[in-house]
Amino acid sequence: NDIILSSGAIASPQLLMLSGIGDANRLQDLSIPVQANLLGVGQNLQDHLQIRAVYRCNVPTLNDEIASAFGRFLIGLRFAFFRSGPMTMAASQAGIFTRSSPHVDLPDIQFHFQPLSADSPGEGVHPFSGVTSSVTQLRPESRGELRLKSPDAFDHPIILPNYLSAELDQRVVVKAMRFSRRIIASHAMRFLVAEEKIPGPHIKSDEELLDCARSIGETIYHPSGTCKMGPISDPTAVVDHRLCVHGVGRLRVVDASIMPTLTSGNTNAPTAALAEKASDMILEDQ
Repeated sequence: NDIILSSGAIASPQLLMLSGIGDANRLQDLSIPVQANLLGVGQNLQDHLQIRAVYRCNVPTLNDEIASAFGRFLIGLRFAFFRSGPMTMAASQAGIFTRSSPHVDLPDIQFHFQPLSADSPGEGVHPFSGVTSSVTQLRPESRGELRLKSPDAFDHPIILPNYLSAELDQRVVVKAMRFSRRIIASHAMRFLVAEEKIPGPHIKSDEELLDCARSIGETIYHPSGTCKMGPISDPTAVVDHRLCVHGVGRLRVVDASIMPTLTSGNTNAPTAALAEKASDMILEDQ
């Protein structure tokens, strides 16, 4: 039977390296016996970086409901008895795929809008009526990597995402942040928004916007590419077209880590499709 490794773009390469599959020199430095010298394990890390703009509104938003314990109690009651209200909402209530420039053939930025605001996802909401406009560059050229910190499986790996290291990514993210401002300044929105809190109206030049993106940018949880699929002639490839690890018998990787290039949008559905295809191939090979 095959061994199926399906731990995601962070844990899958970590487990391979801990098992002796990866860059032989780095593994030997950690006294890990080498089973297969595959330079691409942990390389080619790609992710969607989100830049979250926050606006204070002059109308109530979810911040006002969530801010108090009583408001959260009412939200819980609505869900428990009527299966309605904020607890039935998705993470984002509106989205846009659009182009950063008329010269781009396909959409290269994606927006998510939420009727609430916080310093970071999972933290408490701001003490004012706020909304969030989150923008993501869909096809980044920046590439990061993942390394082992030690041979201890309980040690978190070293993750070097290298966000915004590519010049194209820098240009696109600045254009996307300006696009977000144009949306808020539109006729439909400008009467609802009192002020821009993040980045803030004092951030104006391209250089200032880029510096802001670097300081407030966060992952949107789409890491991919660290066990890249490709032919054995490609020294950076980790798995073949049947998702079998090069040079290792009956071991497959089935998750977003095998994507040579990050998908131009959310990775959930593509990863599910990848798994369906992998299951068909595994049955065929049996």
